[in-house]
Amino acid sequence: MKAIIKKPIVLILLSVIFLVSCRDEVLIEIDESNLKANTNLASLMQRTALNDGSNDNIIDSANCFNIQLPVTVIANGLEIIVNSEEDFETIEDIFDEFDDDEDSIEIRFPYRIILSDFTEMVIHNQGEHNGFRNACNGENEIDDDIECLDFQYPIRGSIFNTTTEQTSRIVINNDKKMYDFIDDLGSDDVANIEFPIHVILFDGSEVSISSLEQLENVIENAKDDCDEDDDNDYNDDDCNGCSQQQILDILTNCNDWTVDKLELNDNDLEDNYAGYTFNFSNDGMITVQENSNNFSGTWTSSGNGNNIIVVINISGLPDFNANWRLHEIEQNGSKNKVDFRLMDDRLRFESSSCN
Repeated sequence: MKAIIKKPIVLILLSVIFLVSCRDEVLIEIDESNLKANTNLASLMQRTALNDGSNDNIIDSANCFNIQLPVTVIANGLEIIVNSEEDFETIEDIFDEFDDDEDSIEIRFPYRIILSDFTEMVIHNQGEHNGFRNACNGENEIDDDIECLDFQYPIRGSIFNTTTEQTSRIVINNDKKMYDFIDDLGSDDVANIEFPIHVILFDGSEVSISSLEQLENVIENAKDDCDEDDDNDYNDDDCNGCSQQQILDILTNCNDWTVDKLELNDNDLEDNYAGYTFNFSNDGMITVQENSNNFSGTWTSSGNGNNIIVVINISGLPDFNANWRLHEIEQNGSKNKVDFRLMDDRLRFESSSCN
């Protein structure tokens, strides 16, 4: 009889010991190394995961949403079915065909848009489109999304609810999942991230992150370090992969460059330089010939990617003398173009004689 009484007592004692040990384990996990809702880090992570709507601005002129592809558009009167981002370049080519025309684009209704929080909406007419577009910030204005770094997925972890004392595992595979993960964190939730995780900075470099504190510092330091390209000039960052070696090779391997475009202070001046040929040499010299007239000068380059600056200085030809930013290098068979910009001014050389 005594044995029968002792058994449940032992079981109860063991259960209490087990529960206390489990609670102690949870308490040990809940500390400053946990991610919690409504913190600066949670906000930074969600802003990094926001849907960036600026990549298709050539179509919708709106930074805070994307148009879901495929979609049919009319660009300068030509119908194009846009199936992927590669087709944006087709629209750009149509717009760039002539410099003195007025470009226009029309989207065939209905179509779906994806908002910054990944909500999807159906747009039935231009009025609805304008309503969503007008809710976005203007070109290159400060907005919430952080585009200067990206998470490398998957990211794994767990969430513990201090009210229900339930733990759930999480696997985050994309930005939408990351946005929803932060959005769903409640005041009674604490989350653990399994480190290390990795982020990709705007320059393509990868950073290994080993703690929440390091993650917060990396995002804070990187969030304003790049041009987020929130304007409607599609592919004005054509030189993401450009290098000084590339500009050196194309300028020196091609001969007899001509002025395809020269716009200064809203004046088109290329016709003033018909018949002029420009040759660039490896030693930084430029020679220019126009009938019996000869000119000479220098050129240098510095920087990388979209920040390559080419300094041109030609005696007797002041229209060309400036610190030009390399905008684009086009190599299409026998026709090659190098496009420079300086604010609203533009200089484009063209050559059909390359080694």
